Amino acid sequence: MLVAFSVAPSGSNAANPEGSVHDAVAAAVKVVRESGLAHRTTSMFTEIEGDSWDEVMDVVKRATEAVMPFGSRVSLVLKADIRPGYTGEIEAKIQRLEQAIDGD
Repeated sequence: MLVAFSVAPSGSNAANPEGSVHDAVAAAVKVVRESGLAHRTTSMFTEIEGDSWDEVMDVVKRATEAVMPFGSRVSLVLKADIRPGYTGEIEAKIQRLEQAIDGD
């Protein structure tokens, strides 16, 4: 299962009076990196791949919780590709795309 998600605080609070998001995003990405799941972070989303809903959603939940101290509320955007029996798709999908672009 592949999940692309973006999590960010909004609003300010005593811990983050300027409402900056880079430290919050860093806290979320740290959770992802420590999870041991295959992952990729881009400028807009973080993708993770795992074997089950529970495994992947646990990381999303913990990343969201890591962002909570940085604002008065948190926004979470999530997209999932659920394809039972397939692993390694975080890389394989990109490889197939590149082959299609190259005409192979």
